[in-house]
Amino acid sequence: MSSPTVAVIGGGLAGLAASIALADSGFQVQLFERSPRLGGRATSYALSGNEVIDNCQHVTLRCCTNLEDFYRRIGVADKIRYFDRLDFSDSDGHISPIQSGSLPAPFHLAASFMKFQFLNWSDKRGIAGAMLGILTSSGRPKLAEGMTMLDWLRKQKQTPAAINRFWRTVLVSALNEELDRMDAAYGIAVFWKAFLANPNGFIMGVPKVPLSDLYTLRNERIQVHLRRGVDGLLLEKNAVRGVHLDDGTEIVADYTIAATTIDRLLKMLPEELRQHRAYTELASVPVSPITSVHLWFDRPVMERPFLTVLDQTVQWIFNRSNQYLQIVISASHSLSEKSQSEIVELCRSELASILPASKTATLARSVVVRETAATFSPTPGCDRWRPSQKTPIRNFFIAGDWTQTGWPATMESAVRSGYLAAEGILALEGKPVQLVLPELPATGFAKWFN
Repeated sequence: MSSPTVAVIGGGLAGLAASIALADSGFQVQLFERSPRLGGRATSYALSGNEVIDNCQHVTLRCCTNLEDFYRRIGVADKIRYFDRLDFSDSDGHISPIQSGSLPAPFHLAASFMKFQFLNWSDKRGIAGAMLGILTSSGRPKLAEGMTMLDWLRKQKQTPAAINRFWRTVLVSALNEELDRMDAAYGIAVFWKAFLANPNGFIMGVPKVPLSDLYTLRNERIQVHLRRGVDGLLLEKNAVRGVHLDDGTEIVADYTIAATTIDRLLKMLPEELRQHRAYTELASVPVSPITSVHLWFDRPVMERPFLTVLDQTVQWIFNRSNQYLQIVISASHSLSEKSQSEIVELCRSELASILPASKTATLARSVVVRETAATFSPTPGCDRWRPSQKTPIRNFFIAGDWTQTGWPATMESAVRSGYLAAEGILALEGKPVQLVLPELPATGFAKWFN
């Protein structure tokens, strides 16, 4: 008896996760990606001169259990370097770390937090009170409908410094949106999962290699087709019997997964499915941008592997080679009207005090990468429009970080969506299995509240 076949549309993390999970379960998979590389929005490409850059520096945390499982499945777990210390810098270049200590959760970061020099005792006392509320509710406090994260922080009587130098610093990077546009439930969940429940949750993983080097699928059951886009579905009664490629080729498959962006999915769906109540709001989903700035200097300007920056437009600085820095600016709405040269000059101006060596160094090259629709905006109530991976068509599934995963638009969410789509197919084949791994368990004193 031949193995069931699956056509996967899209070679981002969602499509890759679905492909490897199904191939590991005995399916024959054909993956179609219209670009020349895998990884979607989390990939890299070559510049002239053979310099390879990531479109944006993507990182993981240990609380992202399914992303870590995905890396293990495709054999690249050893290409991720983990750090249990986060160095914060103010605009004058002063450094203060947050790092794990010997106490059990949720107190494992307490010692470094108490010494954190960019907050005073009033700031810290307010933060501790808000954290206690998150802890005692296991990250799920009762919230008023439509409450933003900024609303919740003000209700918790957080000081302006605590909001701007602590909560905003963490959450804008994590959720790619400003606090006044962010669903409070998502922001609170970040602190529960990453900082309170488990001492390993906040440990940050940074790829040692260009992102595109992470996505080689070494599985004989997967055929990867690059530069081959899908422009439609092959419909037959109430089933999808395969895909229609943009070169006119038709590929027949038992199951189809569309792991694409929202706009590409809507162009692909038949009219009757676009009008289904599960998809009518997708065309108007708000999005949020990320800007990545790559700077090459003529001499070394940075020693630490990365820095988190307070009170500046620059949010994260990643050291790629001491002379080559990558700057990440999440929720970069304020940069939308600026030219590339203006963005580079802004970053150079802020770097001068944070990294004094950069002030006298010569900038040899710069590249600005804008992702205008990097993620959906996690506005209050956004879960109402996030559809399931299952569709009204029995053998057709969708995947993407924007689908219903229980997580915001992250790499973890993308992998979860791919696994959930694969679970749906396996269930139809009479092989029900749970592919999505549970989150890190609450430990120490934190588990008393879970």
